[in-house]
Amino acid sequence: MNLEKAVSGVFGLDDEGWARHANPLSGWSRVFTGLPLIVLAVWSRDWIGWWSLIPVAVAFIWVAINPKLFGPASSDESYISRAVFGERFWANRDQYDIPPHHVFPIRLLNGVAMFGAIFLIWGLVVLDVWILLFGTAVSWGGKMWFIDRMVWLYQDIVTADPSLKYTPS
Repeated sequence: MNLEKAVSGVFGLDDEGWARHANPLSGWSRVFTGLPLIVLAVWSRDWIGWWSLIPVAVAFIWVAINPKLFGPASSDESYISRAVFGERFWANRDQYDIPPHHVFPIRLLNGVAMFGAIFLIWGLVVLDVWILLFGTAVSWGGKMWFIDRMVWLYQDIVTADPSLKYTPS
């Protein structure tokens, strides 16, 4: 089992969970609120001390329940829907033929995001806004490029095997 598959299991991303997460409202709301809410919540410890555990918990709960709050995607026409379905293929790569030209770039982009996350976490620990902003930009940039790669992966896989194209139930 790979890390992505384990994480998707923690978030309950079965067939229905992936379809709900692929809903553009779910996908885009996580993209634009997940990381900023977590960063702001952790940074709030400087302002409100131990009370910051409340916004930290709320931010993590939001990220965890977000895919459950929306109905399944109505199609794969949305960019973010294709990205999420591509991510599903990647997370379940033991079950799908991932074209070789995607493997290295996807791993590289995950590495870029993780590298940025080191600085992001460091910035939060020492409360240094410049380190935090650098880490956030690198991590988020890597993740956004990863999402773009997931769209390409999805398109390549469903072109090779049209039966894998998402069709709502």
